[in-house]
Amino acid sequence: MIETMYAAPAAEPAGGVAGWATDLMDRLGAPGAGLAIALENLFPPLPSEVILPLAGFASAQGRMSLVAALAWTTAGSVAGALALYGIGALIGRDRIRAMVARLPLLKLDDLDRTEAWFARHGAKAVFFGRMIPIFRSLVSVPAGVERMRPATFLLYTALGSLLWNTVFVLAGYGLGDNWRTVEEFVGVYSKAVVALVGLAALAFVAVRIVKARGSARRPGRGRRQGAHRAEARELQRDRDF
Repeated sequence: MIETMYAAPAAEPAGGVAGWATDLMDRLGAPGAGLAIALENLFPPLPSEVILPLAGFASAQGRMSLVAALAWTTAGSVAGALALYGIGALIGRDRIRAMVARLPLLKLDDLDRTEAWFARHGAKAVFFGRMIPIFRSLVSVPAGVERMRPATFLLYTALGSLLWNTVFVLAGYGLGDNWRTVEEFVGVYSKAVVALVGLAALAFVAVRIVKARGSARRPGRGRRQGAHRAEARELQRDRDF
C-alpha cells in the first residue's frame, strides 16, 4: 500500500520520517497524523514540514478527509504544546533563576527583562511562535514557567497551530505527488531562522565578553560607584531626619 502511495514521478521510497508517518496514517488514519504532530512538538527534529504535507497528500488520495486531517493535526499540536507547558510549570521560575545565576554570561537582569517582555507579549509570542521552526515547540516552555493562564495559552496555541497546519496540509493536498516541494521551501526558511538565531547568540556573547573585559580593566570603578551610592543614601537619610 505504501509503495503504491509513493509511486511518485521520481519513484522515491517512503523511508525515514516520511515512512514512519505513513505507517502511522496507514494504521490509524487521521488520528495517526495527529499523533505524529504531537510527537513532533515534543521532539523538534521531527519535521512538521514533512508530516503535514504528507497528511494533505493522504487526504487527496481519499485515505482520510481533509477536515479530519486539519482537526487531528491541530489537536496533536495542542496536545504536544500542553505537555511542554506542563514541563515548564514543573521546572518553575525559581529553578530557572537558579540556573541562570550559575551561567557565566547571563545575568538575572536578562531574565527579569525577558519575564517582563513575556508578561506584556506572551499571547502574541505563543501565537506567532507556533509558526517559527524550532521555536514553535520551545515557546510553550516559558509559557509554563511564567504560568500563563491555561485558557489563554490554549486559545493562542490552537489558533497559531491551526494556521500553520492549514497552510501545509493544503499545500500537500494541492501538490499531490510533488508534496515534497513544500519540504524544500521550508528547509530554506528553517535554515534562515537558525542562522539568525545563531548570529544573535554570537552577538550577545561578544558584547558580554567585551563588557567583562572592560570591567576587569577598571576594577576600582564598581567600588567607586558603590561608594557614591552609599554616600547618597546616607545624605538622604540625614535629610529625612
